Amino acid sequence: MELRLLKVFGVVAESSSLVTAARKLHLTPSAISHSLKSLETDLGCRLFERVGKRMVLNHAGEQLFAQIQDPLSALEAAAEGIRHLGKWGQTRLRIAASSAACEHLLPGVIRELKKAHPSLELRVESCDTPRAIELLNENKVDVALGLVPAKAAGLAARPVFRDELMFVFGPDHPWAAARSINREDIRGQQFIICQRSSLTAWLLEDYFRRLQVTPNITMEVASTAAIIELVKSNVGVSILAPWTVSGELLRGELKIRPLASKPLWRNWSIIALASRKLSLAEETFCRLCRNHAAGMRLDRSDLPSGSR
Repeated sequence: MELRLLKVFGVVAESSSLVTAARKLHLTPSAISHSLKSLETDLGCRLFERVGKRMVLNHAGEQLFAQIQDPLSALEAAAEGIRHLGKWGQTRLRIAASSAACEHLLPGVIRELKKAHPSLELRVESCDTPRAIELLNENKVDVALGLVPAKAAGLAARPVFRDELMFVFGPDHPWAAARSINREDIRGQQFIICQRSSLTAWLLEDYFRRLQVTPNITMEVASTAAIIELVKSNVGVSILAPWTVSGELLRGELKIRPLASKPLWRNWSIIALASRKLSLAEETFCRLCRNHAAGMRLDRSDLPSGSR
């Protein structure tokens, strides 16, 4: 049976009129009649009885109508969803981002994004950039907010913001009163850093290699929030960006100092597969990330007084 014929049958069954069905389907009554005859020929039985101008279902027609109502409704709902998607763009947005971005940047961005796209279905995956790239390639997320890897084949990156990595320590730490931090000071500290698999850890390793310093890394922690709590408890010192500890700096719970005279920058981008064009929702997400990042503490020039 052709789906087209079943749709015609369903509309005639609901309206009990060839004229009304023709108007709903934008066809002529003769075309409707021809379609019904084709369907009855396929099935080998009549489906309607004529009562004056009305088309009344017989027993076979009633049984067929009862069987096709749910499937036809489901098909129409599916088609409407696809039409809506084609007209208005993506209605689902799957995002991968670091734990720090999920905590400090995304809440405000998502709040504004939902205002611009109320029906948008959002999913957020918290992970480091290498894992986010894997999720992109596996089509499990649509965009990732992270650091662009050195080998970014097949990926397209849209810059969002740049931040500076700096030493972070407790207010009672000796570095809080030190005039400078030299190589021996660095070697003598216990460092708590993000996991070595992250791009940030790779940047730090390369940076200190060029300084000819090997920090004493005693702990690797995946969560930025956990690192902050450990540093506040004087378990060790860490290296973070100012925006991740902005509240602690204002409350005097942490201090922060530049790594050296030459800053260590990280470049954050919205990353997606280069093979496809961003949807309207994804474009909005990029813009909102840039807007919100503009108000964050990103480097030494943004530090509040007394935080260093």
